[in-house]
Amino acid sequence: MAILTCGSRELDVSKTQVMGILNVTPDSFSDGGNLFSNRSLSVDKALLHAERMIAEGAGLIDIGGESTRPGAEPVSVQQEMDRVLPVLERISAELDVVTSIDTSSPELMLEAARLGAGMLNDVRALGREGALEAAVKTGLPVCLMHMQGSPATMQRAPSYKDVVAEVIDFLSQQLDRCELAGIARSQIVVDPGFGFGKTLEHNLLLLKQLDRLAELGVPILSGTSRKTMIGQVLDKPADQRLAGGLATVVLAVERGARIIRVHDVASTVDVVRMTEAVLS
Repeated sequence: MAILTCGSRELDVSKTQVMGILNVTPDSFSDGGNLFSNRSLSVDKALLHAERMIAEGAGLIDIGGESTRPGAEPVSVQQEMDRVLPVLERISAELDVVTSIDTSSPELMLEAARLGAGMLNDVRALGREGALEAAVKTGLPVCLMHMQGSPATMQRAPSYKDVVAEVIDFLSQQLDRCELAGIARSQIVVDPGFGFGKTLEHNLLLLKQLDRLAELGVPILSGTSRKTMIGQVLDKPADQRLAGGLATVVLAVERGARIIRVHDVASTVDVVRMTEAVLS
């Protein structure tokens, strides 16, 4: 049985877990906007949204306060902490669930761990100054994602000779770097970074060959929910990409993904359970 030790809780990744997205940013695909214009309202709404996702079968909740969509502008560390920490504190106090913090900021990593976070999910693979050291101090599992460039620039003509090999090579190097710093390999998850510095062709090839990431020997996280790659194939806006997204979930689970990061939890849980029933 593969277990991630997430602070005071454990996460069984010998089976596929659904990670519910809780974005406390103004431009989320599914929440945010004017719901988060008032701090007390935002925390209450976020708590209700987390409760709903848990009831629908989410095994962990991923809380993020910095938009990393293509072209996104960076936010200050203080602004990110002001968005995330009150929500994390309420969820930790009131709900029995593993919380993941979607951040690259070492300051937030440390404070989130103090408030009960169970995992660190970093799109920059602990690349910011001090992030690796902070992650080691928390003792929490980490998810390392591949991204070419930065959120502000990543979709400006991304280029690879062999996207799958290059993603695997990057993640392998980051795994070694983390192990050398003191993070056990058994506490690391990898994410190929669909949509982060990749064209449609790159994304489809990564999904098709996702099982090649298994050679890294750690759990794989797949996050395709409502992403542009689905819109490009189906010519549909973000709020009409559920069916396409569920198709990518089936393919990811079949190819060994153990964490599926999504906005639409209930439908995804059904798809994961059905897919695993067939594969078992």
